[in-house]
Order: sequence, then structure tokens, then C-alpha cells
Amino acid sequence: MPFVKSERLRKLPAYLFAEIDKKKKAALAAGRDVINLGVGDPDRPTPPAIVRSLQHHAENPAFHQYALDQGAPELRRSIAAFCRIRYGLDLDPETEVLPLIGSKEGLAHLPLAVLNPGELSLVPDPCYPVYRSSSMFAGADVYSMPLEPTLGFLPDLEAIPADVYALARLVFLNYPNNPTGAMADRSFFEQVVERASAHNLVIAQDAAYNEMYYEEPPPSILEVPGAKERAIEFHSLSKTFNMTGWRIGFAIGGAPILAALGQLKANIDSGIFTAIQFAGKTALDDYQDLAPPIRALYKQRRDAFVAALRQIGWDVPTPRATFYVWIPCPKGYTSTELCTRLLEEADVVTTPGIGFGRTADGYIRAALTVETPRLLEAVERIGKLAL
Repeated sequence: MPFVKSERLRKLPAYLFAEIDKKKKAALAAGRDVINLGVGDPDRPTPPAIVRSLQHHAENPAFHQYALDQGAPELRRSIAAFCRIRYGLDLDPETEVLPLIGSKEGLAHLPLAVLNPGELSLVPDPCYPVYRSSSMFAGADVYSMPLEPTLGFLPDLEAIPADVYALARLVFLNYPNNPTGAMADRSFFEQVVERASAHNLVIAQDAAYNEMYYEEPPPSILEVPGAKERAIEFHSLSKTFNMTGWRIGFAIGGAPILAALGQLKANIDSGIFTAIQFAGKTALDDYQDLAPPIRALYKQRRDAFVAALRQIGWDVPTPRATFYVWIPCPKGYTSTELCTRLLEEADVVTTPGIGFGRTADGYIRAALTVETPRLLEAVERIGKLAL
């Protein structure tokens, strides 16, 4: 009898970014000059100070053994210090900070720690696909919250029916938002915390792009009074410090929720390589020196790319955060049709909005992860298609 994969895997659509990577590789194998604006992976290397820190700490034999499940105390203290300076938060490094093997890992495991089969997970649409798939893996049902442009790509909390709130246990948020680039202010987070308190919800705020802003720094949901009782916030070093391959992030928030996630992780992984933890500590300790130049680079790319798209007649909003540009499709195109044509006729890789949710089929996402001349070349190629 042939192997049949599990039902939970068969329920999932093909993972968006893996499919894009497959098409990109096929084009490259054919010898085409592809400009990849698809997956959001920084093109610049990790800052040298972080690399030197890893090299130094990797030579310590004590770090060659299993890492502590809860993370090195030194890293947890640096995370708490960073959050105090950046957000004014007073976190207990022992109970309110949890290092992660990248924020994606924590986001994927959280539903297993808080959801029971048959309960509801409130998931934005569009969204990072992990929110939806991890909720399904936990046996929960998913209720989609549309992110409408007329509301600034914020969910309409009042539109969620009372019977949905009654079954809901977890709500995912992501601001600054991938893929739309939208931001949420403190007043929105106050509304979410109020709703969560009224309906006994756990809030998972994905703050992976909190340090990838251009004008105004985004707040932490934990700045809202009472949020610690309901919220856990996920942060990533990947985009902030060009460290996607290092796999290090952290969660902060209420001690009971973090403890539940930590208990789950103790049964699944053995922690982050300790030398990487100390390199992460270096990154956070040197945040004020390392992060601003990276933000400045993406701002320059954003401004050049958006201006060029507008010159060829595309109505593109300027993102306030993230290194993504959320582009409305020209009339008559679905996101898949547009991305397919851009790849096949212009050798430009973009991401179809439909991969993030059914409400996003009228958009494509472009990542600012190539140098400015290549971004401008991509626009020039697109302009020749006369879409």
C-alpha cells in the first residue's frame, strides 16, 4: 500500500513561498536573468560585529552542549533591557521573556499550547500563512478576519459575531503587517486588549517587523495596561539585523502564556545554539548602532521603487513599515495571473496576494531585497509590458 501523508497535511494548500522558489529556480536553470522580489530575505550580510561575536563564542567548549530550554540568562536580560529602552516595558527576564528559534517557530507552536480541538482561532486575511496552518495543526477551526484597505488593513473587531467570540480562544495580529505594510497605533491595541479581556482570548501579536519602520516607530501591544494578562508578542532578529539564517527571535508577555509555550517547546526542541544566543545578545546590545543603517537602506529603496512604479502609471501606496510594497493589480488581472506574467515575460518574481488569503487576490507583494538599480530595472521591465 503506498504511503499516504496525514490528513492534517492534506488539508493544507501548498506552502506559498516554496512554490515561488520552485518557479524561480526553474527560470534560473533556464539561464534567465531573474530579479527576485518574492521571498522577504535580506540581501545584505549580517553586520560584522554580530558575526565576530558568534565566532568568539563558538570557540567556547561549554557552548557545544545542549542549550538551556529557557535561553541563556544573559540573553534574556539583554532582551528585557532592549524592551525597556525601546518600548518602556518593565519585563522580568526570568518569567516574561522567552528566546525562540526564530519567531516563526514560536508562532507555529503557540496554538498547540493554548488551543483545544474545536475552538476557534481568529486569523487575519491576508496573513502570514503560518497563523492559519498552525491553528489547523492544533485541531482548531479558523475564522478569517478580513483586512480591508478602507480600515487601514485593520480587522473590524465589531463585525465579528458574538457566537464566534464565544468559541474563540486565540487571535493573531501582525503589525507592522506582512504583506500590506500597514501599521497599528496604540488605540487599536487598546481595543484588542479590551475585546480579549471581555471574551477570554489570548492575543498573539507578531511584531517581526517592529524595527523595520521608516517614519514613526511602532508601539508594542504590551504598552497597553492589562495587555500582559492576555498578550504574547513575538519579535525577530531576522529582518532587524539581516539574520534570517541564524534562526533567533524571542517572545515577551504574560508569564503564564510564556510558560505554556515554554513547556511545549521543552518537549519539542533543545534550545538555540548558545553561541548564537550570545551573538543575538550582541545585536540587541548594539541596536542603536546596527539597526538605523539597515532601516535607512530600505527607506531609500522604498522611495525609489514606489516613485518608479508611479511613473509607469501604477497606483501604489507608500508603506510606512516592513520592506514590502503591497501593489494593487491592474484591472482585469488576478494576483496569480499578474505574477505569472511578470515572471514569464519580465523575469521578475513577485508574490501573489491570494497566497496570503482570499481577500488579497487583487494585490501582489514585492520585497525590497535587491539593490536599488535592480529594483529600477524591474520596474523598467514591467513598464514594457504595458499592463
